[in-house]
Amino acid sequence: MNGPPAVELVDLRKSFGDLVVLDGLTMRVATGGVHALLGQNGAGKTTTVRILATLTRPDSGSARVAGHDVVRERRRVRRTISLAGQHAALDDGQTGAENLTMLARLSGLSGPAARDRAGTLLERFDLTDAAGRRVVTYSGGMRRRLDLAASLVGTPSVIFLDEPTTGLDLRSRQGLWEVIGELAGAGVTVLLTTQYLEEADQLADRITVLHHGGLAAEGTAAELKSRFGAQRLELAWRDAAGFAEAERRLGDRLTHRDPARLALSVATDGSGPQVRSLLDEVDPDRHGVVRFNVREATLDDVFLTLTGQPVTPEREVANV
Repeated sequence: MNGPPAVELVDLRKSFGDLVVLDGLTMRVATGGVHALLGQNGAGKTTTVRILATLTRPDSGSARVAGHDVVRERRRVRRTISLAGQHAALDDGQTGAENLTMLARLSGLSGPAARDRAGTLLERFDLTDAAGRRVVTYSGGMRRRLDLAASLVGTPSVIFLDEPTTGLDLRSRQGLWEVIGELAGAGVTVLLTTQYLEEADQLADRITVLHHGGLAAEGTAAELKSRFGAQRLELAWRDAAGFAEAERRLGDRLTHRDPARLALSVATDGSGPQVRSLLDEVDPDRHGVVRFNVREATLDDVFLTLTGQPVTPEREVANV
């Protein structure tokens, strides 16, 4: 990492009653680019973002954004950051232009400057044609774009996006991906929480995986796939008896099992000799396997290896 980090957490801890949400989390986010924060429901993603945005105080440990302590220097942190949460924070009764102009005025701009800033953002986020419409008439994708525009009324150096594309259709998600890429290209540091692994794969320069409130792994998507994913040999079985026997033989080497489809998968280096050896091991009489496939690792495989569970795009438990 070159230069000071945009975000730095050291031994961060946070509990809600008996529920431990963050358990000694330490991580650094480089300045510039997109950094994705992944984790299963309740892993602590939203709590991490809320602490960094000065909305929640940690129990212990330290957190700094752009060099400022989130507890002792809250005002400086808030002047540096912007936050787009899981739900768009907009006034449905106002138009898109009115929402942005109001926020620009609240940030200290004069009337003419606020209107100019609103117009610039509406154009940047492809909302000019809808500028005069009340937000209640906007589609989900339009609302998320307006919410992102609102988060850039100021000039933040760090922006937190907490599951910004949840609930959007694929086309709207891809549109927001383009916008997020443009933000990073303009020099803004983007910390993105998401449960869509494809999103992290497409957008993130680096990825951090949280598990049980701590750091499970971090690196680029390619590094994580290489270290934790390996390739997968996927096997489909003729009958339940063969499936059960193969499951017994492979034991904890299994990376995935689907009894309904009589399908198993196991890690492999992808070489012919190892694939042949695995097939001979699990199907020595060559009558049980009806088909097999070798594929490259995905972030889903990485996540499954690190946490023992697949990611599902659901709301986080108690917003933690």
